[in-house]
Amino acid sequence: MNVQDFIQKRLSQLKPEKTGQSFSSQDQLVDFIFKTIMSKKFRKFSVSEEYQKQVKEAIKRSVSKNEPIQFVFVFGGYKLWRLEETPEVDWAELFTLMYYAKWLKPITEVYKPGLVFDFSSDEVIVERMNNISEAETESYTSSFKMLLDFIKQYVPENMKFVLTQVRSLYTPAEFEEDLKEKVVLMEKELGGLPTLDERHKHMVEMNVRLKPGQDSDPLWREKVELIHQAYYTVSRRRPYTRSKDKILVFCMPISNNIPVGTTKTSVAKFWVGVGALKPKADEYSEYVLSPSQLEGSRYEFVPTSIKGLSGKNFQKIRVLEV
Repeated sequence: MNVQDFIQKRLSQLKPEKTGQSFSSQDQLVDFIFKTIMSKKFRKFSVSEEYQKQVKEAIKRSVSKNEPIQFVFVFGGYKLWRLEETPEVDWAELFTLMYYAKWLKPITEVYKPGLVFDFSSDEVIVERMNNISEAETESYTSSFKMLLDFIKQYVPENMKFVLTQVRSLYTPAEFEEDLKEKVVLMEKELGGLPTLDERHKHMVEMNVRLKPGQDSDPLWREKVELIHQAYYTVSRRRPYTRSKDKILVFCMPISNNIPVGTTKTSVAKFWVGVGALKPKADEYSEYVLSPSQLEGSRYEFVPTSIKGLSGKNFQKIRVLEV
């Protein structure tokens, strides 16, 4: 099977199916939805009992109102500048969408209101933190929206993937005032700049595209991290993403979330990674490779052309050596 046939096959498997399954009570329906969300087939890490209870309560609230189940995934809203795919989405984003659609499709087959899966984008802070221009983040946002439009034709009608930018919760002046206040408060709380171990210094170095002379300041990493930590506390972000009506999804374990990775084989963040295929029997496995995984991989680019997928990154795909 060639790569295009494989990808088309995977996409076709996302289409809705008539299962004929029904439930005699609302409690049975809630239990089914909960078990689908908590499926170990997709989940990569454990979930605390406390958050499991919150998830079930969120499901109950939605079902009682006959409203879609609400999911939210917080992400960077840019493509890592070190990757040749930047600034647009690539197969990593598509494979992630496909994986989440496959995970949650059983809900749409038994619950008519379905679900809304909201990607909450932090791109509003990226230029200030990582020196990635607004033009670049706009290119990423446009290509991400293209991908959301593309996936619509394959997923059930009652499965909605949407994008919400944190900047949309503010006027520009409101955001600047909020962030400025939170930076002052965070510095006061920390008693100065944050202290970074070598791992966190490396993370900052990987994400920041240095301006000329920026690294002449020995504390440049700490100053970037101060903005990062202050941004997490801005007043309208957390209430939006941590609403009790929403179920927080992420690729890796963070406080109170469903950690499902990005594909069956990967946990790397899709916006700082690239998508690739690896031959497996007569098919392939989807991967999202981090920069370090990519550096240690051997692969070839294979030409691709999937109708409806536009952009420079969908004309070819990395196929890993076995």
